[in-house]
Amino acid sequence: MKPGLPVWRSLLYVPANVEKYVANAHTRGADCIQLDLEDSVPASEKDRARTLVASAAARVRRGGADVIVRINRPLAMAVRDIEAAVGPDVNGFAVTKVEGPGHLRLLDELVSELEEKRGLPHGHTRFLAMIETPRAYFRMAEIAAAVERSAAMNIGGEDFALETGMEPTEETLLLPKQQMIFAARSAGLMPLGFIASVASFGDLDAFRAMVTRSRQFGFLGASCIHPGQVPIVNQGYTPSTEEVAYANRVVGENAKAEAVGRASFAIDGKMIDVPVVVRARRLLERHAAIEKREAAKRAAQA
Repeated sequence: MKPGLPVWRSLLYVPANVEKYVANAHTRGADCIQLDLEDSVPASEKDRARTLVASAAARVRRGGADVIVRINRPLAMAVRDIEAAVGPDVNGFAVTKVEGPGHLRLLDELVSELEEKRGLPHGHTRFLAMIETPRAYFRMAEIAAAVERSAAMNIGGEDFALETGMEPTEETLLLPKQQMIFAARSAGLMPLGFIASVASFGDLDAFRAMVTRSRQFGFLGASCIHPGQVPIVNQGYTPSTEEVAYANRVVGENAKAEAVGRASFAIDGKMIDVPVVVRARRLLERHAAIEKREAAKRAAQA
């Protein structure tokens, strides 16, 4: 993975134009708030929503969350969204309906100019590339590697299913989402999402099981469309106490093995070699990053 990537287990959608949601967003415990200018904002409200982004971003991050803004297509609307939102309280943009690597490079140029004009360090503003069309699907690896500011990638399941003429079920989305994980990982990006659609959230037990399954496939976080999903997603994308304990045991036993010139060893009758040790180290690094995120949120709320 790229160095310096944020921890975004839960990314809670908040329409930028709905005051009651903006007012409470910082209390929901999400790692990241997605201020939405796209699908949850009607066409008649988009201009007003755009003017609210800067103040809303400052408010929703009070609980220690990062903030990204989901922008519109076509390009003319995306440009207006970006011009309104680049600033110290916005950590990134969810770029909808990414067309290809050139699309991200064009927006990267615009964001770089605005960062310089507004006194922000280059790269302050990250991209979450959203794959929502068949055309983009076949260019995912290129898109993932297109610009350095990209931090994450996902597939917008509902839009992707619509554009491909299929139902947004776990079965139909499994292949494209798994391919997206490979593309994101090939460029060091965070793969975000669930293995199935997020649209149905009424059955929280089923949702919890789906989050657990999604993490097994390699997702690191996901968007939430309801605050009730946030604690489930945070827990589901966090290594368990048992996983952390086992990883520490693997790393400790590996150190003992290396001290006597061995590269493999056994734990509880199971052979442990290099890939298992590397996986354990990565899990511990992930756990430490999550602990740091949680500490920052607690400090912000104190």
